[in-house]
Amino acid sequence: MTDLLSAFALLLVLEGLLPFASPDLLRRTLLQVAQLDDRSLRLSGLASMLAGVVLLYLARH
Repeated sequence: MTDLLSAFALLLVLEGLLPFASPDLLRRTLLQVAQLDDRSLRLSGLASMLAGVVLLYLARH
């Protein structure tokens, strides 16, 4: 459970970096993402999940 909370805390820190460092860039990025079609969003989500699984595997072995 401690590992899960640590991972969630790290996620929050990383997610907060862009809005803290450059709010304008975040707004422009979100506007561009909002214009993507569903297929592109799903593929980017899948790529992100797969990258996360690979990184977790590499970190644990």
